[in-house]
Amino acid sequence: MFSGSLVAIATPMRPDGAVDFGAWERLLDFHAASGTSGIVVGGTTGESATLSDSELWELTERACTHVRKRMHVIAGVGTSSTATTVERARKMSELPIDGLLVVTPAYNRPTQEGLYQHFAAVARAARAPVIMYNVPARTAVDMLPATVQRLSQLPGLVAVKEAVPDLERVRKLVDICPKDFAVLSGDDATTRRSVLAGAKGVISVTANVAPRAMSDMVAAALKGDATAAAQLDEPIAALHRDLFLEANPIPTKWALMRMGMIGSGIRLPLTELSAQYQPAVLAALSTAGVL
Repeated sequence: MFSGSLVAIATPMRPDGAVDFGAWERLLDFHAASGTSGIVVGGTTGESATLSDSELWELTERACTHVRKRMHVIAGVGTSSTATTVERARKMSELPIDGLLVVTPAYNRPTQEGLYQHFAAVARAARAPVIMYNVPARTAVDMLPATVQRLSQLPGLVAVKEAVPDLERVRKLVDICPKDFAVLSGDDATTRRSVLAGAKGVISVTANVAPRAMSDMVAAALKGDATAAAQLDEPIAALHRDLFLEANPIPTKWALMRMGMIGSGIRLPLTELSAQYQPAVLAALSTAGVL
């Protein structure tokens, strides 16, 4: 169901931290015109930890209205509480969305059985397809392939975003999960190789600033054209690296500001990109041809 280049889209904000809905529509149009196949609203790059439920609802509702089926709309609803995540999944399913993204619970470090029970509960409550999200670098828990395989058998759990940069893990997930279950890369630097190894696409940070390049690269990899995919990936390789010089989405929001797409707003405890990293991000944007 989900494939190609999806973007974990940034949430534009004014200098005072309020959501900038004018810039939001501008970003949506930018992606619709650039080959992005779907947006994830309120993911990590969207500053999910500081968005209120009402802000997430309005961002998603506006996206559903504005996109008008030009792209998939997926809402990030994961929290560290199963009960809260279930309630958010149930509520957000009332919107005409295409899917929900649910991250593994951060901080409380559940067992593999706890992870299974968590996602099973969400799947029972949701009325939209669920993409599971494994990102141990942020959550301090790693959902192992065997657990993903168990969960992939349940109705409503249709994909996993795997952010462990391990090609062998991607191959294993592709091998042990049902053929109609999508493995999506959550690591831009290894996306090309992951797709060539059988992943269906990516939920990308780089696509925030270079959506056309990311879309074209993933499309080539999905066709099995390794040479073309490598050629298309080379100009954006520095973005894969330098958009993480400080915690995501700090460099991404600064880059979008320099591109004139959004204002300077970012919410504490995140701050604007440090001056020492700005030349590197500018150089990466220039190499990618997006400035």
